[in-house]
Amino acid sequence: MYAVITTGGKQYKVAPGDRIRVNKLQGEVNTDVNFSEVLMLSDGTNVTIGQPKVNGANVEAKILAHGREKKVVIMKFKKRKDYFRKRGFRAHYTKVEIGQIKSK
Repeated sequence: MYAVITTGGKQYKVAPGDRIRVNKLQGEVNTDVNFSEVLMLSDGTNVTIGQPKVNGANVEAKILAHGREKKVVIMKFKKRKDYFRKRGFRAHYTKVEIGQIKSK
């Protein structure tokens, strides 16, 4: 069984037991979170595609950790003008473990 969920503007294909990194979610470590925006659901034989979401379906997950990604360095410069800017960015993420996938 697997599902396609959306969170933080991105889509993820998940199955029970998967560990994924998503954009930072509110919540403490070891608490449960529900993803109610399920776009597609498959139980091995039947596939349900939402329009745009599958009604009554949700995915339960547990928050494992919060963290920050590796630094992305942004540089811009103008040649021959003595102009140079360097800036770094580290995105926040939440690591979750997928539990049950429920549907009506």
